Amino acid sequence: MAILTDAKARNIKPDSPALPHGGITGLSLIPAKTKGCGKWVLRYVSPITGKRRNAGLGSYPDVGIAQVGKAAAALREKLVQGIDPLEEKATEAQKLVIPTFHEAVITLHSELLPGWKNKKHGQQWINTLTQYAIPKLGKFPLDQIQPRHIADTLRPIWLSKAETAGRLKQRLHATMAWSWAHGFCSSNPVDVVDHLLPQQPSKAVRTQHQPAMPWKEIPAFVKAELHTEGRYDVTRPMLEFLILTAARSGEVRGMTWAEVDWVNAIWSIPPERMKAQLPHRVPLSERAVTILRNQQGRHEQLVFPSPRDQKELSDMTLTSFLRRVEAKSDTANRFATAHGFRSSFRDWCSEQGYSRDLAERSLAHTVQNKVEAAYHRTDLLEQRRPMMEAWSLFILS
Repeated sequence: MAILTDAKARNIKPDSPALPHGGITGLSLIPAKTKGCGKWVLRYVSPITGKRRNAGLGSYPDVGIAQVGKAAAALREKLVQGIDPLEEKATEAQKLVIPTFHEAVITLHSELLPGWKNKKHGQQWINTLTQYAIPKLGKFPLDQIQPRHIADTLRPIWLSKAETAGRLKQRLHATMAWSWAHGFCSSNPVDVVDHLLPQQPSKAVRTQHQPAMPWKEIPAFVKAELHTEGRYDVTRPMLEFLILTAARSGEVRGMTWAEVDWVNAIWSIPPERMKAQLPHRVPLSERAVTILRNQQGRHEQLVFPSPRDQKELSDMTLTSFLRRVEAKSDTANRFATAHGFRSSFRDWCSEQGYSRDLAERSLAHTVQNKVEAAYHRTDLLEQRRPMMEAWSLFILS
C-alpha cells in the first residue's frame, strides 16, 4: 500500500472515510468532525487482554506523516514484545514521584504547624532538622534512606548532645513515618537505628530539672526584690503573680483581662494557651487580685504588657530579671528560673500536708494513668482556694 501523501491528507473532509497511513498496519488519519484536518490513530489488539484498542498519536499536520510513522512503528515494536503501549502509559502515569528528604521535611512541617499552639516550638522543630539532618539527608529520595544513613546523621551528637539527639531522632521518625504513610518508602528506617548506635546514658542521669528556689527562701526574696519602691517595672508584679498562682511563664505573659472573673476571683485559662490543651481555672488569692487591680488601665487586652511596644513580653524577660538579681536556686552555680517556682510550690504543698490531688491540679498536670484520668471530672477549684490563699499568706509572711 502506498504511503499517504500530504496533498491527500490536507484535503480530508469531515465525512470522508479514514485514510490509511500505508506504512504502518492499523495506523490511520481519522477526519475531524468539524472543519479541519484529522487525528492519527493506531488501532491494534492488546497482547494482554486480546481487546481492540485505539492509541492516539496527535493531530495532522502538527504531527507529520513521516513523524507519525516512526512513532507508530515504535508502538508496534512494543506489541511484538507483548507490551500494551496504552497500559504502559497508564502505569507510568501512576508511578509515585518520590520527594527528597528535604522536600518531605518542608511539607510535613507546613502540615503540622497549624496544630502547634507554640510558634517557637514549630520553629525549633524545623531548625533541628535543618541544622543536623538536611545537610546529610536532604538530597536523598525518601525510598533510598537506610538505617545507616539515619545512624550517620545522629552519631555526631548521640552522646555529646543526648537531649538534642533524642529530639532529632523523634523528628526523623516523624518525617519517615509520614513518608511510609504516603507510600514513599516500605518501612521506617528510624525504628532500627538504635542497633547501630552506642547506648546513651540513662535519661534519669542526664535530665536537668529547672533550678528552683528553696520554698523557705521565697518570702525573703519577694520582700527584697519584688516589693520595691520606685519606678514601675512590669516584671516584678508579673513574677509575683506567677509565684502566687504557680502558673507557667507563658500562661502569665499571655494573660488577658477577658480571662479574669472578678466576681468569683477566678482566672480561667483557655485550652489553646495550656500545655495539655485543656482549660484550667486558678482560684485567685487576695494578693493576686490586688496585683491585677494595680495592672488595670495599662492595656486593653494584656494584663502584663511590654511597656516598650505594648505586646506580650518575651520568654526571656523573667529569666533575665532572675539572673540580674542573682536569685538563688537549689542547683549549684545556677540561678532560679521562673518555671522553678512551680517546683517550689509543689514542695511547699508536700511539706504542709496538702493532698497530691490538690497540688497536681493547681499545677495543671495531666493524670498519666488513663483509668484514673477517666474518674477525674472536677478540678477541685473550691478545695484549692484555701490552699492558694495559704500559699499567698506564706509568701507575704
